Amino acid sequence: VQLQASGGGLVQAGGSLRLSCVRSGRTFSSYHMGWFRQAPGKEREFVAAIAWSGDSTSYADSVKGRFTISRDNVKKTVDLEMNSLNAGDTAIYYCAVSILGSDWKGPRTVFTSWGQGTQVTVSS
Repeated sequence: VQLQASGGGLVQAGGSLRLSCVRSGRTFSSYHMGWFRQAPGKEREFVAAIAWSGDSTSYADSVKGRFTISRDNVKKTVDLEMNSLNAGDTAIYYCAVSILGSDWKGPRTVFTSWGQGTQVTVSS
């Protein structure tokens, strides 16, 4: 599994960024996709997930109403639109893919592989 995330950068508080993750090499549409993040000194945490069909999404409470996850099964991409960013959003963001055939369980969906991450830094 190859996941390539991009779109991170430095942004002022209140600003926006759009992250994108492309999966290469294998079927994309059969897998649930997710975004996670890890801030310095903290454990990796769930941010958002989207079911293989795109019909169901799930968000961490901390980003609900500010972040939007979407996917394009033709382009094999999953995006994370992030608005109203604050310093607490500073982290390395990773996209993730589920196990083939796994049940959709929102934030408890089992993700098995992560990409290399993209840094998001929000200045206050």
